[in-house]
Amino acid sequence: MLKKRKTEICALGQHIPMSAHKMRRVIDQIRGRSYEETLMILDLMPYRASYTILKLVYSAAANASYNMGSNETNLIISKAEVNQGTTVKKLKPRARGRSYPIKRPTCHISIVVKDISLDEYIDRDYITWLKKSRWKNKYTDMIYHDMSSRGGVWHKK
Repeated sequence: MLKKRKTEICALGQHIPMSAHKMRRVIDQIRGRSYEETLMILDLMPYRASYTILKLVYSAAANASYNMGSNETNLIISKAEVNQGTTVKKLKPRARGRSYPIKRPTCHISIVVKDISLDEYIDRDYITWLKKSRWKNKYTDMIYHDMSSRGGVWHKK
């Protein structure tokens, strides 16, 4: 029996201080494109969201090259989605002791890259050896980015 080898790697960006609607405008342009074409598109787009998405695409490619040994020319953006995050609520002082509510939306982005050169089948004996191996959980294929922390520190879980 042959099983399909895992060819997808993910990068997540959480609590990015921008509305999901503005992010989706950029994400819809890169979904399904190759890695190199995506970089060119994001460099030339005039939106503020494109820089954050560019950092996540770089991170997904770095995850793929580190965890699977993939070459960047073989990567495509297989899935890219934006979900609405928590809303930061503040009060702005106004005249006569009143206050005005301010809502700052956040969003979560997940970008999945797929290596098209690894779309092949592997042997069952290799899979059983991999399950018995004590190093199978050493590396993780996701890096979480917490953009709300100071300086944009990138946490690795």
